[in-house]
Amino acid sequence: MSIWWSLHLRREAASVPLARRLFLGTMETAGVDPDVSYELSVALTEACANAVEHGGGAAAGRGSEAYRVTAFLDGETCRIEVADAGPGFPGAPPVRAAGQDAESGRGLRLIEELSDHVHFGRSGRGGAVVSFDKLLKWKDSPSLLMA
Repeated sequence: MSIWWSLHLRREAASVPLARRLFLGTMETAGVDPDVSYELSVALTEACANAVEHGGGAAAGRGSEAYRVTAFLDGETCRIEVADAGPGFPGAPPVRAAGQDAESGRGLRLIEELSDHVHFGRSGRGGAVVSFDKLLKWKDSPSLLMA
């Protein structure tokens, strides 16, 4: 089974739960184990929140008011990519341990912890792209596969 979808979202806070709900609905329909779906949805939420907060381009008209989420379910793997038009990652991405009382700074570390493989890079539009994947586990009776 293979499923692919892509969203072009405005850089607004309301877009983050929308992307998460669409993702969770797709995973449930496909019959993916709920624990795996949840972990990936948290990683997706963090990537989208970063795109909303940091993903604006410096130049007007550069598509800075939007970001893109793409998800691929192919065989036993799910890959998610979140791309924006922000400044990207200068050098190595700032994955660091946040202080215990910090209100931010944990997103990239969470994505790494909840995924099997993560890649931080630059998008074709000059912004950042975060790509992460995870091996899937399946429910005993996947609804999409039973059809």
